Amino acid sequence: MTGTGIVIGADGRSRCFWGGGSPDYTEYHDSEWGQPVRGDDALFERLTLEAFQSGLSWITILRKRPAFRAAFAGFSIAKVAEFTETDAERLMADPGIVRNRMKVDAALHNARVAVELDLTDLLWSFAPPARPRPRTRADVPAVTPESTAMAKALKKRGFKFVGPTTAYALMQATGMVDDHLTDCWVPVMR
Repeated sequence: MTGTGIVIGADGRSRCFWGGGSPDYTEYHDSEWGQPVRGDDALFERLTLEAFQSGLSWITILRKRPAFRAAFAGFSIAKVAEFTETDAERLMADPGIVRNRMKVDAALHNARVAVELDLTDLLWSFAPPARPRPRTRADVPAVTPESTAMAKALKKRGFKFVGPTTAYALMQATGMVDDHLTDCWVPVMR
């Protein structure tokens, strides 16, 4: 790893510090992270997974994502909004996902809130203007005024388990901000 936080992969490509570890991370870094995501169900998936990641390593969530998708009806907001207590119990018994009752309950509750919203417009309204990519790992924030405002707006509408750090991780993952480092090979998208 260089002093800037860039790693050089076996393929010779420069990647952000976290994208050169496991093949799962490399694939996610190269093809998905930071790419613009629109669509209410797709954003609900990312918001839900970021909440489940809280306190855990992202690789845990990434490896369990197929099971999460199966357990949460492909993250269809309309379908998850109709989940009952029986579904919550089913989710808590599913070894393929993270079984945390507070996070499960928050996901079901958030779907019931999201079904009434244009989630894409709401979330993207907090995307800041494009800015230069960070030069180093130290230049990547964990929270911004925009992520704080997003979390506050979501909580005001009734969302649970979404704070400023989770909101910023969502912004990074869905291309609302581009936090690939300056020397990272991934092209700028937005």
